[in-house]
Amino acid sequence: QGAEPLFFLVYFATGKLQVDTTVAVVGGIARGCELAGCALIGGETAEMPDMYPPGEYDLAGFTVGAVEKSALIDGSKVRAGDVLVGLASSGPHSNGYSLVRKILDRAGRPLEIDVGGVTLADALMAPTTLYVKPVLELLGAHEMHAMAHITGGGLTENIIRVIPDGLGLDLDSSSWPLPPVFDWLMREGQVSKPEMWRTFNCGIGFVLVVSPSQLSALSADLRRLDLAHWQIGQVVSRSASERVHIS
Repeated sequence: QGAEPLFFLVYFATGKLQVDTTVAVVGGIARGCELAGCALIGGETAEMPDMYPPGEYDLAGFTVGAVEKSALIDGSKVRAGDVLVGLASSGPHSNGYSLVRKILDRAGRPLEIDVGGVTLADALMAPTTLYVKPVLELLGAHEMHAMAHITGGGLTENIIRVIPDGLGLDLDSSSWPLPPVFDWLMREGQVSKPEMWRTFNCGIGFVLVVSPSQLSALSADLRRLDLAHWQIGQVVSRSASERVHIS
């Protein structure tokens, strides 16, 4: 909704603290905070040997951000005819891994096979792209009608959450390339396209909703920021129960 992150707190629980693992996890979180421009100000580390077997841990966290009320992006400005600009993801982005694990088990866990020039393991474990800094910069130059982070629920469920009632979405799946890791998951798992759209980001990690008049200038700034992007669809008038169509 346009807020700038201020600080982040983390919760790390395990049966017995392993220094190397803890350092790696906290170091990764600190790097993420650096990329997002917010401070890691603390949190809690808990040892619970009765709860966690050796080698397992639980990780959670939250962030607090701030935005002027007048600058909130709440979707109220979205209109039929607005265009959807999708920003490239780096991979599954920490979503859909229950299905990923089932597909891997069925396939015999071929983690070293090549998918698009990297191993399957590296493609599946690629760190989530953090869009905070570039999106905040874009907000200073362009009027965003809505924004959607493509997390659990995939393309089908996330974008429509920021679209007012009476409007729907037409997405064109041929307008961007399906990354090799998702193509492998779809083929190896025999996953239908509708299920792929509901489960994974399918190569689109963040969506900007803007008026057509903003598209050219926005695209120029995205190229300047070296962010791969595509016009993936548009907002349409639609009040039917199924408000999202993906062709």
